[in-house]
Amino acid sequence: MTSTAADSRILAKPDLDEGAVDALTLGRRIRQLRISRGMTLEQLGAAIDRAPSQVSTIENGKREPRLSMLRQIATALATTTDDLLRDEAPSARAALEIAVERAQRGPVFSALGIVPVRVSKAHSDDTLRAILTLHQEVERLHRERAATPEEARRANASLRATMRARDNYFPELEEQAKKLLTAVGHTGGPVSQQLVGDMANHLGFTLHYVSDLPHSTRSVTDSRNGRIYLPTQQSASRDSRSPVVQAFASHVLGHSEPTSYADFLRQRVETNYLTAAILLPEADAVRFLTEAKNFRRISLEDLRDAFAVSYETAAHRFTNLATARLGIPVHFTKVHESGTIVKAYSNDGVKHPTDALGAVEGTTVCRKWTAFTVFAAEDRFSPWYQYTDNPNGTYWCTSRIEKAKEGDYSITVGVPFEHVKWFRGRETTNRSRSTCPDDSCCRNAPSELADKWAHSSWPAARTPTSLLAALPTGTFPGVDEVEVYSFLEAHEPR
Repeated sequence: MTSTAADSRILAKPDLDEGAVDALTLGRRIRQLRISRGMTLEQLGAAIDRAPSQVSTIENGKREPRLSMLRQIATALATTTDDLLRDEAPSARAALEIAVERAQRGPVFSALGIVPVRVSKAHSDDTLRAILTLHQEVERLHRERAATPEEARRANASLRATMRARDNYFPELEEQAKKLLTAVGHTGGPVSQQLVGDMANHLGFTLHYVSDLPHSTRSVTDSRNGRIYLPTQQSASRDSRSPVVQAFASHVLGHSEPTSYADFLRQRVETNYLTAAILLPEADAVRFLTEAKNFRRISLEDLRDAFAVSYETAAHRFTNLATARLGIPVHFTKVHESGTIVKAYSNDGVKHPTDALGAVEGTTVCRKWTAFTVFAAEDRFSPWYQYTDNPNGTYWCTSRIEKAKEGDYSITVGVPFEHVKWFRGRETTNRSRSTCPDDSCCRNAPSELADKWAHSSWPAARTPTSLLAALPTGTFPGVDEVEVYSFLEAHEPR
């Protein structure tokens, strides 16, 4: 890069900022060059017509010089702005000082009220490494503490409330999907695998299918080299396009490393939403569903087949569009075969079970709800329809079983009775009555069984590992960072 090129990089802003150049690195580079030229602060200050204290502030990375001042400094030090704007630190010692300074200016030191150490030549490298190591350990403990079950459940409850308030429809994400589809020439209808690849290329990524993808990941993105790594083998129940879209969705959405579990959950919801909005474009999906509504034959199976997506993706997408675009209130539930609710959403008044923190996920679904009774259905290749009378009204639901390595899951979408007229399957004779949260509904065994076996049984529980580690820790919960970093190092282009 020439000096002119470096200058043009920052012309849009009168001041340099961390988005363009790291102030700490720039300051250390100026200091190193000043000292190597045998200049004092006073001499450099006189050369650029600034007080020595101002020069010192720049060298300490506490002030970002304007472009005009940067040019003056480069001239005084007999170098170029290009040299001053180089990303790497001028020496190993400077890199260590920069790391310590950056750590002390971060949120962890601030939150703990620790008075920053003024880094100087008097501090040995070992001392600085000790400060940096302690900071990194405290930061790691903060990340783990942030991912406690209680904090995560509160965050999840808050996120669900936001989704309910917006009818699970996010116009800004719809617009992002529309722009990306337009950029690669999508003119309507289902989105092909080739078009998804074109989107990745449009965003500056190449796709690489590998056999050694870290076991804790569905994909790994190398933003440094513009690569997305994906598994060579895809699950038969998985849409091969979804991992690709999810991988570049975070880039499109401008996500940075999550700083809390709430941030992690929000990013995951946004990524899943954008993925569905790309694979089932709003205009096409609304047109399809509107026609189905007019003929009173809305079917999630038809939506799935029309856009070649998984049933769960179709169900998610229906909840995005049902209320905002079709005027139909709706609820969605994903339940493990054990009865545990994994995902839930509602804006139709259905009362999902909740814990004391207001969280639905992790609670047990009523055994009489469609989301549970579907597991007993003999025909698992056909949708299961059911009416359920609840204390707050009657709901009609359609449900289907999907398999995963953790077991079977039911995916259920339901609507209040007055809206069932729009759906295929409304003629079903399957009906159930639930009185939950009354324990007598399904929580308590019949009295004759309880009397006989209450003191004569000792079941050995098949304890899931997730019970003892309620939430994975780390910046990206559940991901083995050591494995990921080793993978990237092994696959980095040489």
